[in-house]
Amino acid sequence: MTPMTIEIRRITPDDWPTLKSVRLAALLDTPSAFGSVHAVEAERADDVWQAHAAAGASGDDRATFLAFHDSEVVGIAGGYREHDRPSTVDLVSMWTSPAVRRTGTGRRLVDTVVDWAAATGVDTVELWVTRGNDPAQRLYESMGFAETGDHQAIESDPCRSEIRMRRRL
Repeated sequence: MTPMTIEIRRITPDDWPTLKSVRLAALLDTPSAFGSVHAVEAERADDVWQAHAAAGASGDDRATFLAFHDSEVVGIAGGYREHDRPSTVDLVSMWTSPAVRRTGTGRRLVDTVVDWAAATGVDTVELWVTRGNDPAQRLYESMGFAETGDHQAIESDPCRSEIRMRRRL
């Protein structure tokens, strides 16, 4: 069997329609993994998606990465730095299409965000993972992330909670 070829690259401002479609696909596929819901994000105006793509396309405060297989987007992950926590990047919006799960695509997306974070001079990458999302938590643990003990209700479903994980660089 031929290994799957995956290309990962940083988003460009012109990728906003792709960003919109992959984000909405992720929210439909695994709604409990995200703090937002499909119905809310589907109503966002195109200029909001354009602004998100532009913000993730350059600079050291925010980055969005897309994974492609045969020109089709199959994954997304992002990182951002809060101004009040300049030494930490938050890994966000991590998702892979069911078609590429267990192929290393998720691992490559996480590595890409971690590499970007390290290149910007931070010393920590953190993320929130939904309690009970064992495959995601195992992936993060295998990549050096550890639970911090922090937890919070998920904004989109206060009956569910998520735990914070951290990796020192």
